[in-house]
Amino acid sequence: MKNIFVQYEDGCLPYEKVISALDDAFKLDINCPIRHHHYMNVPNKKDATLLLMPAWLEGLYFGVKQVSVFPSNGEEGLPGLNSIYILSCAKTGLPLAQFDGNVITARRTAAAAALGAKYLSRPESKKLLMVGAGKVASQVIPAMATVRELDEIKIYNIHEESAARLAEEVEKELNIKASVVSKEDLPSAVAWADIVSCATLSEDPMVLGEWVTPGTHIDLIGSFTPYMREVDDALMQKAQVFADFKAAALTETGDFISPIKSGAMTEDHIIGDFFSLSRGQHAGRKAFKDPENDISVFKAVGSSIEDLATAMLWYQQD
Repeated sequence: MKNIFVQYEDGCLPYEKVISALDDAFKLDINCPIRHHHYMNVPNKKDATLLLMPAWLEGLYFGVKQVSVFPSNGEEGLPGLNSIYILSCAKTGLPLAQFDGNVITARRTAAAAALGAKYLSRPESKKLLMVGAGKVASQVIPAMATVRELDEIKIYNIHEESAARLAEEVEKELNIKASVVSKEDLPSAVAWADIVSCATLSEDPMVLGEWVTPGTHIDLIGSFTPYMREVDDALMQKAQVFADFKAAALTETGDFISPIKSGAMTEDHIIGDFFSLSRGQHAGRKAFKDPENDISVFKAVGSSIEDLATAMLWYQQD
């Protein structure tokens, strides 16, 4: 059988092209069921989770991302999360390519955040606060720099040494001034920023509405379970709120589920998602009553549409 595994090479998925591919994909009639969650017993270990994310564009391509989460793997020095993506022909069913699902996820996640900022942040935004300093954060910063002319970046992380490493990397690779923010200075850093991007595993709000100044765009990437949160109710109440995929976000993220459950907001408070933004049904910040001062929130939970668009781009460039 033909070897269909495609090795990732630097530069094959530039953010400019991935962002454009995602924007184009939401204009198409791509079928995208909500992701499947399955739980597996692992003898003498913590239970594992299998996530399946299918999507298909009729007559062209279909793909499935398989993500496995084995929490006890760390005890044996193994990664707890593994992912593969298989792209197939939608005319014959023949598999075309197998990709590293972690690469697909990282690139499309950062690109989705940047696309949200392109539609919802002020065009003159130059100051970015990155909350989190892990692998996702390291991808989000260059993606954001693709859509906005950033001239300064501040980074907050619970482990300051991780934030310092990322700041050094940003200055070296992007030639943008970068510095570390302490926990005590986080409120003033939020107030300073034009864009605040959060990529954490926090179960409690990291950014409070009282810290956010008029005109700020808030980008939320963490909180992929009902029990995780990155911002508080006060912020959600006073912001213009969007998602990448509203239907999925309403069932998966605590940043929506918790304030809706408490009565702080309703489902109708979520104005739109990439379907309405990419198709021109909502003009983003341009359509706000006060584009200069309104606060915007963009919540990304990830979509199989984004995965398929990235895999198609990768395959067509190979």
